[in-house]
Amino acid sequence: MSWIGIIAFVVALVASVMIHEAGHFLMARRFGMKVTEFFVGFGPRLYSRVRGETEYGVKAIPAGGYVRIIGMTPSEQIAPEDEPRAFYRASVGRRIAVLAAGSISHIVLGFLLVYLLLAGVGVSVQTTTLGSVSKCLPTSTNVDCTASSTPSPALAAGLKPQDRLVAINGTKLNSWSDAVKVIQGSANKPLQITIERDHKLLTLKATPAEVAGKGLLGITSEIASKRENPAVAVKDAAGSTWKMGSQSILALVTLPAKIPGLWRQTFDNQPRDLNGLVGVVGVARVSGQTFSARDLPWSERIGTFILILASLNIFIGIFNALPLPPLDGGHIAVALVDKWRSMKARRRGLASPAPFDVASLIPVTLVVLGLLVSLSLLLLAADIVNPVRLNL
Repeated sequence: MSWIGIIAFVVALVASVMIHEAGHFLMARRFGMKVTEFFVGFGPRLYSRVRGETEYGVKAIPAGGYVRIIGMTPSEQIAPEDEPRAFYRASVGRRIAVLAAGSISHIVLGFLLVYLLLAGVGVSVQTTTLGSVSKCLPTSTNVDCTASSTPSPALAAGLKPQDRLVAINGTKLNSWSDAVKVIQGSANKPLQITIERDHKLLTLKATPAEVAGKGLLGITSEIASKRENPAVAVKDAAGSTWKMGSQSILALVTLPAKIPGLWRQTFDNQPRDLNGLVGVVGVARVSGQTFSARDLPWSERIGTFILILASLNIFIGIFNALPLPPLDGGHIAVALVDKWRSMKARRRGLASPAPFDVASLIPVTLVVLGLLVSLSLLLLAADIVNPVRLNL
């Protein structure tokens, strides 16, 4: 079943690339810029079709995509009639909007995926219904029940799987955590437990045993998938997106410090850090593991897969906004420099200078590309030699 997850991840990744490029494309068209190409992939053309003034198509290497907007740099040779529609001729605000549209598309997509999970698929929660009732109390030396083991307080009280906890000592329970809090704080104290069984309310007496300083009955919760109210899901999805974004920023800040550890995990046979760096191949493997986890219900497998895609899109959106060429954030930084130069010229009563030529940053771009390619190759080696494995 793992191949399903891998194929689903590849399809989703290509779709994310298309959405990213569509953000640039639609915003450029919105401001009247001329877009001549919209391609998924790089290298030789596999398929293309011209509609209007734009050629749409797919290329052989599915490692990204691009939109070609004419006049991205002042040094680009373009037809005189296209000059007014050149990218560099647009205002700084419009250029930034076009450049930021890709990253914003990823973050919006991440938010929508989280919302789909919360309001559509649902998330796994612990319910107040009993999933199991232990036969005996665990000890420090043996977790298996024997003839001399002490029956669990839950079993002695008559609790059964599928009983739903309603109240303890007359206080209504709204969640499983409410029940756990009361039970753990009531070691050796008798409790009046109200349950629902076969649509009837029953009250049973149970005294939690003391284990490791906390009360224990010997019961577990039944796990269920719960969908949120659509309106509430908007707020929670926004909060989760913000949290994932914060985690992505922290990951980028700490990225250099994690590279030596990744090297050791790749070539010194050290255990792979589940919270460390993972490449595209590694994420694809994890997606495959998620779909092949037979112990999990399909709703939880799909939910985990959606979370992987959401966090990946949010990370890509933030990473792409870094002020480094050739990332979109690098081009945005150039546009902001143009804005600063224009403002400075106006304060001095001078004409606005010509737009900064991004082509002059080619040496910096090559250095950044070299670092990104090196990191990508290290991640690829790590994901092949010492792949991340989930405990599913």
